[in-house]
Amino acid sequence: MKSDTCSAVATADSTKIPKVGFVSLGCPKNLTDSELILTQLSAEGYQTAKSFEGADLVIVNTCGFIDEAVKESLDTIGEALAVNGKVIVTGCLGAKTIAGSAHGTSAASQNDSENLVKHLHPSVLAVTGPQATQAVMDAVHQHLPKPHDPFIDLVPGAFGEAGLKLTPRHYAYLKISEGCNHRCTFCIIPSMRGDLVSRPIGDVLNDARALFEGGVKELLVISQDTSAYGVDVKYRTGFWDGKPVKTRMLDLVQALGDLAEPYGAWVRLHYVYPYPSVDGVIPLMATGKVLPYLDVPLQHSHPDVLKRMKRPASGERNLERILQWRAQCPEIVIRSTFIAGFPGETEAEFQHLLDFMQEAQIDRAGCFAYSPVEGAVANGIDGMLPAEVREERRAASWRSRSRCRSSASSAGSARRCRFWSTRRPRWVAGAGPVEVMPMRRRSMVLCDCWRRRRQARRSRSGISPVPGSLTRRDMTLSPSLYKRAKKTKAAAIAAAFIKKSAAIAADFINQPTWCPGRDSNPHDVTR
Repeated sequence: MKSDTCSAVATADSTKIPKVGFVSLGCPKNLTDSELILTQLSAEGYQTAKSFEGADLVIVNTCGFIDEAVKESLDTIGEALAVNGKVIVTGCLGAKTIAGSAHGTSAASQNDSENLVKHLHPSVLAVTGPQATQAVMDAVHQHLPKPHDPFIDLVPGAFGEAGLKLTPRHYAYLKISEGCNHRCTFCIIPSMRGDLVSRPIGDVLNDARALFEGGVKELLVISQDTSAYGVDVKYRTGFWDGKPVKTRMLDLVQALGDLAEPYGAWVRLHYVYPYPSVDGVIPLMATGKVLPYLDVPLQHSHPDVLKRMKRPASGERNLERILQWRAQCPEIVIRSTFIAGFPGETEAEFQHLLDFMQEAQIDRAGCFAYSPVEGAVANGIDGMLPAEVREERRAASWRSRSRCRSSASSAGSARRCRFWSTRRPRWVAGAGPVEVMPMRRRSMVLCDCWRRRRQARRSRSGISPVPGSLTRRDMTLSPSLYKRAKKTKAAAIAAAFIKKSAAIAADFINQPTWCPGRDSNPHDVTR
């Protein structure tokens, strides 16, 4: 009897499905790395846990770009260790080291002492850098052996080429390369992710087709530098579906546009620098082949500031090229990010930035105060501004969010600048991050919309268009009846207004977050 019980317990333990908790932090590039890891975990029979308590171990994909992101990653690691105790760390923060902190005697202890995560959280099971799917899986296999299922282990590609996705079904990120060849003084991403490495164009297009077949309606192309795709392989010719395709941004965008058309989907380009090679993509946007939208991380406009930043273009050419894009494709929407209070920035240089945003007709802009990043060259530049001045200039960019000049072909319709704060985005269940209109602005929109509709209805019926005015019939009543009629009419108008406003608000809030005129992730401040 006792032996039967023991064998039953052993069988239950052997058939227990291991559960892994997962936390993904940082930019969309990190998110795609998380999707690869989760796909591999699922393919090997692991399950994901909804909480730290219910997991056998926890994987934290970290971000190490700015100080706030580093703090958030370290806090998340500490929380997972306190609740679960078994944590594997991956991502950009895993590649950060502490300079001059190595005092160990052996090579292993020296590496552990230099690693920032190991130094602050020595109890973590393993630490890897970004895009290290196999290293993460090796650590998982070591501390949580995978279950064996003879019916699943022999089935190849059970989860499809696209794998598991952390985004809602209607949109997905497509990473085309890793790393960056630029050495911007405020950025440490190349030290963590390395130089540019372009993915084979055949693999990229295969992933895109799998996503479209899975129901994706918006494909967001991401990388550290999308416009430099293929530079590292000298635009080598690859093959897809038996046809030669060059590893180049223009050819990739053309192929993605052709691939998306039968599925009724569209392609959105992110992190595009204003290179001359991008000019060839604009006609594709004008013809509707791809979405007329470009995410161009300009960061500043003044040539001297750009020189101190070591950005890959000059301010004068940027403005000239953007105006040229608008002439070729008047419907184009340009989103950009800017840094206010960069070391050495003068009042004149900051005013140049504000004027540039207006002249370039930037449709969506995010302006952030300069944040010193450990290891960045910009920290050693003379003229570091006080934190109060940096924050004041960021706030000044918010106050300058007036209407931009209308484009020549927009028939006088003004473009409205949209600014985003550095706060976290609000998340809607199953819908991803959305821009939430302030309540006061929303009320103004609703009031204006209802007022216009009411005036149009009164005009069609021959009634005075003045809102809340009494008809001629009401004026013939006695004073007491007139007051009662006026009060009754006011109450009816108020009730109708509240009812109509609620309906309009519901339509406004429930609109799709992936419509062409909106940014799927406006709060991404990387690059």
